[in-house]
Amino acid sequence: MRMDDRRTRFEHGEAEVRLEALYGDAKAVAARFARLEERFETEFTARRRTGEHRFYSAPGRTELGGNHTDHNHGRVLAAAVGLDALACVAPRPEGDLGVRIFSEGWADPITVDLAQLDAQEEERGTTAALVRGVARGLADRGIPLRGFDATLSSTVLPGSGLSSSAAIEVLLGAILADLAGRRLEPVELAQIGQFAENRYFGKPCGLMDQTASAVGGIVAIDFADPASPRVKALNFDFVAAGFSLAVVNTGGSHADLTEDYAAIPAEMKAVAAFFGKLCLRDVPPELLIDRGPEIRVACGDRAFLRALHFACEDARVPAMVTALEGGDLSAYLALVRASGDSSWRLLQNLYPAHAPGEQGLSIAIALTERFLAGEGAVRVHGGGFAGTIQAYIPTARMPAWIELMERYFGKGAVVPLRLRAPGAVRVL
Repeated sequence: MRMDDRRTRFEHGEAEVRLEALYGDAKAVAARFARLEERFETEFTARRRTGEHRFYSAPGRTELGGNHTDHNHGRVLAAAVGLDALACVAPRPEGDLGVRIFSEGWADPITVDLAQLDAQEEERGTTAALVRGVARGLADRGIPLRGFDATLSSTVLPGSGLSSSAAIEVLLGAILADLAGRRLEPVELAQIGQFAENRYFGKPCGLMDQTASAVGGIVAIDFADPASPRVKALNFDFVAAGFSLAVVNTGGSHADLTEDYAAIPAEMKAVAAFFGKLCLRDVPPELLIDRGPEIRVACGDRAFLRALHFACEDARVPAMVTALEGGDLSAYLALVRASGDSSWRLLQNLYPAHAPGEQGLSIAIALTERFLAGEGAVRVHGGGFAGTIQAYIPTARMPAWIELMERYFGKGAVVPLRLRAPGAVRVL
């Protein structure tokens, strides 16, 4: 079948309806589906697997509020976006636990034998580690494993702040569960992804990214009990309100930033430990001020400021939810601005302390604040230190703002975001 014929097939009938729900425009993504299918048949024709191939999708996410609160059992506001990790998959025969994945942009396939589920030191920091870790998470829940072949494409670019790793983890969990004939609750799927990233990949992330990807839509998440987070779905149309949501990739390398990321939860938990608690959610905010001088001595000034950020940011999230539920966009945007200010001054995650000469995030935020002159809002997005900012721009002014950002950060630096209702799904 020719590429054009495949593309046409994805633009008609039930396939078109499903793709419209996920991407808004079936024609715009039909070529991507056809390309994945064509490569699948090219790579695996000589070793055809049982059954028809299937497509699975898991979205990236954008953090709307709750910057660095989830790892201390705090509250967050997040949303799934139209950018996603997409896979064309076929199961291997029963008893074959091999996994082979060809990913766009990589010449060599990812290969994993699921007969061995212990973490492999040489795989740390790789996609193979995520495959093995997710498989372990499912196996530990009594879900039988089955090998598969796949081709993979991701529009959630690494380093974009939209959680490419979480999208991959959630996608893998959805694939393995579906091949076993099981359906996991979205929160459980997220927990398996976090387990894989923490224990196998080696990154100490919280649970927000995976939860937003697994659940979909706009979600308020309360991690007071991480084993059973409370998730509340929200509905708000920023476009209808006259604003476009976007992130700006300011560049900068994420290499050597693991210690910077890890220091934030570590310092927050050190302050919690000062009070005999495991996390800051269990520390009444007023105690931080009352015992501040002692905290400075015991934990250091930066730890105190980061703990203060947590207290303020955690309280902001329910206020943001109330504003969206009441349709009060002005109040919501004021809270977004306050969140960005707190991340810059208190959390201090706009640039790494060891490289103060590289401040792309700070520049992007300062320029956008000047451009907006009180309209809209801008804040650091995600983990920080390098990567992206998030901005709410009046739609009529988007072209001028994009031109400004591209002058500083290059063509294509601005990524407009379309929010997506479904989380991880089997598409076709």
